[in-house]
Amino acid sequence: MTRVLVVNAGSSSLKLSVVAPDGTTAQEANIHCPDAIPPGAVAGFVRGAGAVDAVGHRVVHGGGDFDGPARITPDVVRRIAALAPLAPLHQGRALQAVDAVREALSGVPAVACFDTAFHRTLPPEASTYALPERWRTKWGLRRFGFHGLSHAYAARRGAELAGLDPAAARIVTCHLGAGASLAAVRGGTSVDTTMGFTPAEGLVMATRPGDVDPGMLVWLLRQGVSADELDEALEHGSGLAALAGHGGDMRAIRDAAEHGDETAALARRVYAYRIGTRTAAMAAALRGLDAVVFTGGVGEHDAPIRAAACAGLEFLGVALDGGANDAAHADADVSAPGAPVHTVVVTAREDLEVARQTRELLARDG
Repeated sequence: MTRVLVVNAGSSSLKLSVVAPDGTTAQEANIHCPDAIPPGAVAGFVRGAGAVDAVGHRVVHGGGDFDGPARITPDVVRRIAALAPLAPLHQGRALQAVDAVREALSGVPAVACFDTAFHRTLPPEASTYALPERWRTKWGLRRFGFHGLSHAYAARRGAELAGLDPAAARIVTCHLGAGASLAAVRGGTSVDTTMGFTPAEGLVMATRPGDVDPGMLVWLLRQGVSADELDEALEHGSGLAALAGHGGDMRAIRDAAEHGDETAALARRVYAYRIGTRTAAMAAALRGLDAVVFTGGVGEHDAPIRAAACAGLEFLGVALDGGANDAAHADADVSAPGAPVHTVVVTAREDLEVARQTRELLARDG
């Protein structure tokens, strides 16, 4: 299998890239589409990209059905669609992309690669909610976790940069972007993560609050806040956007904080505090720590956030080299000399993970 077209359908964009076996990107495009994928956009990209041997689609939610990649069939499409209520911003868009690519590349094998699949290895003590058994059985309530494609690649690449054995390394991966989550990865296997049944749990994000008191949400409902209003606020009106404005854009919030905006400065402290304390929790799940890996738009490009998130983790052996941290915007080890735990910055490459999983599945299927 040589060239794989990787399709990453986000909530407002469509990223397309052709990945060669050596990991180089032969062609790529980022199409802004806040409403629907523009007619002809995929076909136009495909015409200019040349021949491809397979297509790999990133799909956010695989629910309890998928513990690995799956060849796209009508049944797989139906099951992806059934999960739309759990990831409304992404599932429908992924299926739009599946249809658009099928029209442009009829007959080319296509594979769905799920963000949740990486976390299907969570042990029961990490994946089980302490909720009534009848609810858990009826609705399949459990912690799924997300960003799995990013976490899988970041852990593998982070171990390589740190000179660790990936089969034994204990790594906390920090995917920090508009959505954000941590994962505890032992020997390449996820054993805990911060997101749960939906992507709303865990860290403070651009427009999501992360962990909040469920009793407070019930209280708000009883005050007259509607379920739809609550859902809208938790998905689009909370997080950094609620604390500092600027639509939750960390670059704008950082600039505001540097110019003396106290609300922006507080938002960044809240954001970094949650990362640091949850990183310590992930280390506990790993029973030790060999590396912390930062990836994603904020993780790769915001050195002060990396420093603030690590500032309270000295007791775990985490220490940064200030100069290396300030200079790093790509794959780099930014650990202080002699630090027992490596701190690494890794460029997010979900496309490479999707291409890898696609090739491996089709090779197994023959």
